[in-house]
Amino acid sequence: MTAGSRAGLRAGRLAGPAPETVARLQSARCYPSVSLLATTTPARRMTATDARTVSRLAETAFERLQAEAGTNDVVLHALDRTVSRALAGPTGRAIGIFVSTELQDIVPLPVPVSDRVVIDPTFATRDLVRAQQRSPRHVVLMLTEQEALLLDGSGEQLAAPPRSGFPIIAPTGPDQRTPEALDAFLRQVDRALVTYLRLHPAPLILVGAERTLATFQGLSRNNARLAGTVTGTLTEARLIDLVPRIRAVLGRYLLSRQDDTLTLIDHRRSRHKVVDGIAGAWRAAHAERPEMLAVEEGLAYPARISPDGGSLVPAKDADHPEVIDDAVEELIELVTKRGGWVSFVADGLLGEHERIVLTLR
Repeated sequence: MTAGSRAGLRAGRLAGPAPETVARLQSARCYPSVSLLATTTPARRMTATDARTVSRLAETAFERLQAEAGTNDVVLHALDRTVSRALAGPTGRAIGIFVSTELQDIVPLPVPVSDRVVIDPTFATRDLVRAQQRSPRHVVLMLTEQEALLLDGSGEQLAAPPRSGFPIIAPTGPDQRTPEALDAFLRQVDRALVTYLRLHPAPLILVGAERTLATFQGLSRNNARLAGTVTGTLTEARLIDLVPRIRAVLGRYLLSRQDDTLTLIDHRRSRHKVVDGIAGAWRAAHAERPEMLAVEEGLAYPARISPDGGSLVPAKDADHPEVIDDAVEELIELVTKRGGWVSFVADGLLGEHERIVLTLR
């Protein structure tokens, strides 16, 4: 790993939704809150094709807002300004545009979305939550027999964290070219990694030559956090080349977590701590202590909320101001606020559970 390659690795950052951004958008409540979501092509400036898609969504939002009596002109002007900024700015695999009288935000996303307009009392944040789950924060240890470099990732960002104790350089000299010297260097790396992961717990990905990684795993105390490995020479490593391979490792890791979700549902069912279907999950999330909400990625549920907030009535007129465009969004936010977590799974895996399941503590 050369000094030039380390600099390139530090500089390579790919945007994703920061946790504080998601929390800010989820906590906002103001009608109308307008959410535009569109799949895009990653670029430094939005492509012409994507600009037409976003402009079409914006026109739909304008028409819906203008059709409502008493619409605040401030929202219309804020939407126009924010969309203009988005059209001139960078894009990820998707983009979210969020506008109300209180907040205007543009969020590039690292996962594709269903193109849509949502106008509700709250912002549509399920794709932001899904993006965090599909691109979880992770730690990458890049290792050779002479050097160890640590990268920390959130969403699709990767950068060398400050005050981590890395990089670590092995001592040089003829007496350092022995198996015993290599073991001593790798144990030093592992101790520093233990300290960092204790303060910043996350899945671990190892990158390096197969023999070096095998030796490191044989003595490491961090194997319980290991999500996978990427093997290869790092002499001229570039982040742009490594990111797809790291993403593939994360993909396999996330599939294993999907299996963990199904296992947890089975365990909780034996204790009668599982509620199937959105109507039951909605009531239970309000009345009991939610643990995990598992939901198929393609499930959407337009609905009206009862006056007391305790039940849902399915609705076909999703554009009506009194209809929540997607009650799954509201349920995700409720479970999160009440201390639970959310697990998105592939469509079809929860068919026998009405596509959505809530486990209780």
